[in-house]
Amino acid sequence: MWLGPEEVLVANALWVTERANPFFVLQRRRGHGRGGGLTGLLVGTLDVVLDSSARVAPYRILHQTQDSQVYWTVACGSSRKEITEHWEWLENNLLQTLSIFDSEEDITTFVKGKIHGIIAEENKNLQPQGDEDPGKFKEAELKMRKQFGMPEGEKLVNYYSCSYWKGRVPRQGWLYLTVNHLCFYSFLLGKEVSLVVQWVDVTGLEKNATLLFPESIRVDTRDQELFFSMFLNIGETFKLMEQLANLAMRQLLDNEGFLEDKAPPRPAQPHRNISALKRDLDARAKNEYYRAMFRLPRDERLDGHTSCTLWTPFNKLHIPGQMFISSNYICFASKEEDGCHLIIPLREVTIVEKADSSSVLPSPLSISTKNKMTFLFANLKDRDFLVEKIADFLLKTSSKQPGDNSAGRKASVMDPAPEVRGRCWAGWGSGPGEEPGSAVVPAMGLGREGPCWAWGGEPDPPWWSQVCSHHALPDVTGLCTTSHTPQS
Repeated sequence: MWLGPEEVLVANALWVTERANPFFVLQRRRGHGRGGGLTGLLVGTLDVVLDSSARVAPYRILHQTQDSQVYWTVACGSSRKEITEHWEWLENNLLQTLSIFDSEEDITTFVKGKIHGIIAEENKNLQPQGDEDPGKFKEAELKMRKQFGMPEGEKLVNYYSCSYWKGRVPRQGWLYLTVNHLCFYSFLLGKEVSLVVQWVDVTGLEKNATLLFPESIRVDTRDQELFFSMFLNIGETFKLMEQLANLAMRQLLDNEGFLEDKAPPRPAQPHRNISALKRDLDARAKNEYYRAMFRLPRDERLDGHTSCTLWTPFNKLHIPGQMFISSNYICFASKEEDGCHLIIPLREVTIVEKADSSSVLPSPLSISTKNKMTFLFANLKDRDFLVEKIADFLLKTSSKQPGDNSAGRKASVMDPAPEVRGRCWAGWGSGPGEEPGSAVVPAMGLGREGPCWAWGGEPDPPWWSQVCSHHALPDVTGLCTTSHTPQS
């Protein structure tokens, strides 16, 4: 494949020149192909440990001029046939043109511009690779497919440098996590280790720390135990392995494949060097947690959440927590473990109103429902944006109910109105003559006929404020046995 030209100062350290002309050099990696001997073993070990691109592309073409000490990479190849095609193209299309130039700087500028043009033409019809570095991640995916014989449809989620313990000897190499497989490859001084494990065969995952295996991950399968250690970020790796193992179990139970959204939304500030597929998996986990926390339908997708307080009239307190917004529900979860959960179906909402701010109640927002219940939220960081979001969802909710008796009712988003605010706070879930504190609080159930309260919820989940991708997963957790063992 063609490469964006990059400088190479030492061109012959670990490479052997096979062809040359006044402007280009074709080279082969030492140890690849015929023989190799001790040099081949050392170079192969170095390529694996350093994750060199030469392991997947042992052939390359460099551009050079006679008086220059600097070389430029212009192409690489995984086979002799591939690199020969690039070499012949350069000889047939550029050699005669380059011989016309008088200045070596002009020659190099022309070659670099030509190669960039070829790459741009090839990438014109390709889909965007996401926000990660496309070249680096694509290179890792090519290594994985070539080394383990994976089909084109097998998607790489992420890869990590680590050690695999074979007996009492650690084998330094690379762990590749795909949608369906856990793969590991190591090559040290002629000793090769290659592992491929399907996620459906994994029966347990354990992260522990012992004297023999410091900060290691144990993978249990039906017939063996595998130990991996020396991760740069063991927590991130273990979390991703849990997600993929559970995802494989759910796919097996539901008899469905891994399907990505056709046009998944992207975050406003993309995260660099993170697989787009990994972000999708993280977003799925957040959606699943949201649905499980409030017992919502499996197709409900979290749009975002923000910190706020909720006024509870039965104990007359402002409870801090998180407000969650999705296409059909507004939910609240307090920070305390024994706090409250609140679920408001958007089809029950009649008024969303911004009240006047004060030092006691900054940025308040009231939400009224059909059964004359009003909920008061405050301390909202971006109240105007939140109101716009809720208004958009209310319009969509109204359009989904053409046959409803309340179809003529239009959910409204109002500016502060003192007389409305007075009516709202006096009638929170109680009759005209009852005190707000005497309201009966129903327990949370699966029915969604109206707003629903519950006590004894989950702690505040550590998520970011906006979910970047929406996916639906079954409300099933913990299919793969996991545990954490303290250091002994």
